[in-house]
Amino acid sequence: MKLSRRQLLGLGMTGAAVAGCAPIARRLAADLPADVSLPKGDVEPTLRLVNRLSFGSTPGEVSRVKALGRQAYLDQQLNPTDDEPAHLTVQLYRLDAYRMDSHEMEELPIDLVLMQLQQGTILRATYSPHQLRERLIEFWSDHFNIYARKGSSAFRKGVDDTNVIRKHALGNFKDLVSGSAHSPAMLAYLDNQVNVKGVANENYARELMELHTLGVHGGYTQRDVQEVARCFTGWGIENRFMRPKGKFVFNSERHDDGEKVVLGNRIAPLGGEKDGERVIELLALHPNTAKFICTKMCRYFLGHTESKVVDQMAKVYLANRGEIKPVVAEMFSEANLAEAPPVQKRPFDYMISALRATGAQTDGGRALQEHLDRMGMPLYQWPMPDGYPVKSEAWTGTLLARWNFAAAMARNEISGTVVDIKKLEERSKGDLASVLTGSSERARLVAKHVPANDLTKLATACLASPDFQWR
Repeated sequence: MKLSRRQLLGLGMTGAAVAGCAPIARRLAADLPADVSLPKGDVEPTLRLVNRLSFGSTPGEVSRVKALGRQAYLDQQLNPTDDEPAHLTVQLYRLDAYRMDSHEMEELPIDLVLMQLQQGTILRATYSPHQLRERLIEFWSDHFNIYARKGSSAFRKGVDDTNVIRKHALGNFKDLVSGSAHSPAMLAYLDNQVNVKGVANENYARELMELHTLGVHGGYTQRDVQEVARCFTGWGIENRFMRPKGKFVFNSERHDDGEKVVLGNRIAPLGGEKDGERVIELLALHPNTAKFICTKMCRYFLGHTESKVVDQMAKVYLANRGEIKPVVAEMFSEANLAEAPPVQKRPFDYMISALRATGAQTDGGRALQEHLDRMGMPLYQWPMPDGYPVKSEAWTGTLLARWNFAAAMARNEISGTVVDIKKLEERSKGDLASVLTGSSERARLVAKHVPANDLTKLATACLASPDFQWR
C-alpha cells in the first residue's frame, strides 16, 4: 500500500509527529495470521525456497507460499512493485537520511545519519514483501561497498542506496555500474574527485575492474588501470558557487582528452564524458565480468561456486546483455536449489530472520543496531571496498553475541522492538518451536532441553539453535 502525502498528513505525519510515529506504525501493522502452524506434508522444499529468496519466513508464510506454488512465488519476487506496507511507509517517511538533499544533510550529526541509514535498511529487510529485491540490495551494497565514515560518504549514501542500488538491483548490470560510477558517494569514497588530467588517480579505475566487473584475475593489466583512470578524469562532485553542490559533475577542463586503449579497444580522442561510459560498456559486457558476477551470486545465494552452475548463469548473463533478472531466475532453478548446501547467515541476515520469524514489531533503532554492532556487522561501516565477507569462517566469533541477542529479544529487553511470544504460541496451535525452526523434528530436539511451558526460554533456544544460524 502506497501512502500519498495527503494520507500521511492525515495520520499526523507532520513536524514533531514524524519523530514519534511508532504508535501510528504499530496501528497500521498487520496482525499475525490466525493460524501460523506449518502446513501438512513435506515443507522442506518450500522452506528452502523462502529462506534462499528472502531473509527468512514470517509466521504463516510457508503455508502461503506452498499454496501459491513455487513458480508463482518466484515470479512474484522477480517482479516487485513500489508498493510497501503502510506501516513501513510511515516509518521510512521520518528518516531524513533518505529524504534530504545530501548537501543539506551535512548539517546533521554523522551518527544520526548513520543510525537512520541502518534503520531504513533494517525496516525494509524485515517488512518489505519484496524480499528477493532486499536480498539483492544487500548483495549489491557489498559488491559496490562504500565506507560511510569516510569523509562525507554518510550524507551521500542514502541517495546512492535509492538511486543506484535499489533502482537497478533487478535491472541491467551496465546501468548499475554506470549509476555507481556517477554516484558522488562512490566517487568520493574511491577518490575520483581528485582524478584529473596529468595526475590521474587510479583508485576508482582499479576497483572498478578488480571488484566491480572483471575480478582480480579478469585479464587486465596495470596499463589498463592507467588508461581507465584517464577515461574517468573529470568525473567528480559539484562544489562550485551557485551550483547544485554534492551532485555529480563532469568537468571537461579536468578531463584527459587524448586517445586511450582499454583491453585492446581504442577509445578515440576528444570523447569527453563518453570515454568513461564506453569503458563501462566494455567492462559490463565482458565474459570475465559475467563469470565473476555469477560466481559471487552463487557463493552468496547458493553457498557454492560449482562451474556448471556458474557457466550456465554466465551464458544467460551474456545472452541477455547483462540483464540481472534472468540470471537470478536461472540461479534459483529447482535443481540448483535442491543441490545447494546450507549457507551460514551473516549477523544482519540472522537478526532480520529472527525478527521475521517471531513477527516482531521494531523501529529498527539504535537499541537494535547495538546488537548488530556486537555481532561485528554495523551496516555501511566496512572500511575496505570489497564489502563484508561472505565466508562463514569470518563470523565464527559472533555466536555469543547472537545468543545474547536472541535472549534479549525473546525477553523484550530491546527498546523499540516488541515480540508477542504468547500470541505466536497460541496461533501456532501450541507448536511454537516448529514455527520458529521450520521443522517438527528440529523443534523436538530444541524443546527437550527447555523447561515445559517456559515460552521465553523456548523462543530463545530456537533462535539460538545451530539450525537457525543457517539457511
